[in-house]
Amino acid sequence: MGLRSNGQGGLNRRISNSRMSKGSEFDLEERLIDFAVRIIKLIEALPNTRSGNHIRGQVLRSGTSPAPNYAEAQSAESRSDFVHKIKIALKELRETKVWLRMIGKADLVDPPSKLDPADTGERRIDIHLSGQRQDGNKEARV
Repeated sequence: MGLRSNGQGGLNRRISNSRMSKGSEFDLEERLIDFAVRIIKLIEALPNTRSGNHIRGQVLRSGTSPAPNYAEAQSAESRSDFVHKIKIALKELRETKVWLRMIGKADLVDPPSKLDPADTGERRIDIHLSGQRQDGNKEARV
């Protein structure tokens, strides 16, 4: 990730992903929005039980927050602010991953394939955010 001053006190961010081939675009914000939409659809499939309602609220919060957190990071006031916001998005994705595993183990959603992180792109998002964290602050560990 490169940061450079725009001459007005702000920062322009150029985010590139060296893992992607030339001509292929990785729009992380769009992927995070798609992930959030899948989470919204998933929580509607949870049973209307005490546990289903509890998990529904938790997954709704953690699964839909990475997209706006990432968008907010794009307007960060400093490099450390950017890294902090990206770390929050990554933590929320990890929390969602744990909730999805619990839903799967409790057989709360049918079919279980709705929970496959590879299917949602969560793993790829996690890798990309981890790379940004490491580029932005080599000493920071989530």
